Amino acid sequence: MKIDSNGNLILGTTVILITTLLLMAIFVFTAINYIENENIDSSENDNFKYVIDDYTRNLEVLGRSSINDATEWVYHTYKLSDSRGEIKKNLEKKLDKENEKFEEKYDMKISSEVLSVENTDSPWKILFKVKLNIEKNNNRYSKIVEKNASIEGLKDPLPVAKLSVASGIYKQGDKLNYKNALTRYLKLRNLESPFSYAFATTPQFIKKCPYDPYIHHGDPGVLKDCLKNGYFHESADGSCYLCRLEGKAVCPHYGMEVFIQTHTPLTNGSVSCSDHVVFHDHYNGEKLNKYDFDSLILDSSHRKKYGLGGEDDGQ
Repeated sequence: MKIDSNGNLILGTTVILITTLLLMAIFVFTAINYIENENIDSSENDNFKYVIDDYTRNLEVLGRSSINDATEWVYHTYKLSDSRGEIKKNLEKKLDKENEKFEEKYDMKISSEVLSVENTDSPWKILFKVKLNIEKNNNRYSKIVEKNASIEGLKDPLPVAKLSVASGIYKQGDKLNYKNALTRYLKLRNLESPFSYAFATTPQFIKKCPYDPYIHHGDPGVLKDCLKNGYFHESADGSCYLCRLEGKAVCPHYGMEVFIQTHTPLTNGSVSCSDHVVFHDHYNGEKLNKYDFDSLILDSSHRKKYGLGGEDDGQ
């Protein structure tokens, strides 16, 4: 083929090559830009999810702290008639501060509402329901979040809520000593042998008993260890933590009980020493071992529950 003087063949070929290169460049540029945008969106989503996870993880901690604040109120002679409302109010205040902190740190808008504070099937946990709305750029999160907060390790509010600090109860290590408060309480109700509960003690902090089933308390050394460590026990008759805050020894919820331990040489019977019996049910029991000053006073049903049928109580 002969190329004419104007070089049309070379020019045409050159135009095709340049056009092809331009199209390829545009395609590559578009692909790179798309990938970069996808990476940016993915990174923003990952960061958004991380912030949500971080925030919701804190709900359990803040919930427990809100319960503890209510308990400290009770220990400072403040009476609670609505423990759920008080804890809800405490948590609302904490979340307001948390929202401000997260908004400043992550540049996002957060609103929260505590919907409820509820009992669970376990007496050792309280359920919080919180409605969350979180926004950042095009990312939005709206959900009712549920978190369980443990009450283990918190103070037992029932003794103070029932009798008040002014009754003479005082701290004795990790226990509470009733001094003469229980004696006066039992005398006012004309119950038998009120002096059996002079200077009685009870655990101050909630600890779940590991000896389950409870009948094993009749095994050698188990009851002694239980009393030493101040363990609490699940009980359908005892009150839940939220009701204990209100000074209720029994309630319709699944609750707990703990032994109020006497320290007396008296051998005559008195009120059985499970706390819901002392503070509400008021039925009598006998010492497990009448020769032991520190022996528990228990009725037959509690002896059966804990495997403590005779005088040899495992202490």
